[in-house]
Amino acid sequence: MAAGQDLVTAWRPVVPGVTEVFHARFTEYAYPMHVHDAWTLLIVDDGAVRYDLDRHEHGTPHDTVSLLPPHVPHNGSPATPGGFRKRVVYLDAGRLGEELIGPAVDSPDLRDPVLRVRVARLHSALARPGDELEAESRLTLVAERLRLHLRPRAGAPRRFRDPVLARRLRELLDARVVPGVSLEEAARSLHAHPAHLVRAFSGAYGIAPHQYLMSLRVGRARRLLLDGAPPGEVASATGFYDQAHLTRHFRKLVGVTPGRYRNSAR
Repeated sequence: MAAGQDLVTAWRPVVPGVTEVFHARFTEYAYPMHVHDAWTLLIVDDGAVRYDLDRHEHGTPHDTVSLLPPHVPHNGSPATPGGFRKRVVYLDAGRLGEELIGPAVDSPDLRDPVLRVRVARLHSALARPGDELEAESRLTLVAERLRLHLRPRAGAPRRFRDPVLARRLRELLDARVVPGVSLEEAARSLHAHPAHLVRAFSGAYGIAPHQYLMSLRVGRARRLLLDGAPPGEVASATGFYDQAHLTRHFRKLVGVTPGRYRNSAR
């Protein structure tokens, strides 16, 4: 990483509980002591960061997930000669609960390969407009695992099955293919915790709710394309954010682009 190549990208996705997503590459910049009013969920993809939290020094090796609590001062600077590249999700202060601030101050750096992969996948979903349901689902599972680390006595999440709840969520998704439904809205409607919803549905059908919804949308898109509708109109008619969003999921599930699929029709 050469000097003078500092880069920053930030945005606010339409995902409940996420106040900001921040991707940055810094070669020499050092953060002074500061605070956030949100939880800072941090992974470092290249290099490393050293920081002070509550007067104790910490670091972020490549396999670590760091969780810095709100309202607790911290700084940050490169711990390697080439600087660092990081991805951060800022979570609303109420997303994890004030009772976890103390444990997070004591153990902010979590070495958990499963959590690391889940956070990376969360970032991928947050970067794709139209995949908000997937991002919500992934955030729910990330938050659940964070709580497991910060409340070790609670034990692992129960592996329960709830086929009735799974069927009710499926019926809700079936009825809302085009407008879609957020995980938060579904949880309110079905009187269930979001993590319970995701696990019940995945356990019953072997597929996550967002994958099921995208499958339904692609199925509708196939029929419209075979009728001769152009991909841009199909994207709008089947609930996709735009044509690029349709193309990404269509290619993933069908193996070709919507345009090629339409042109193959006889």
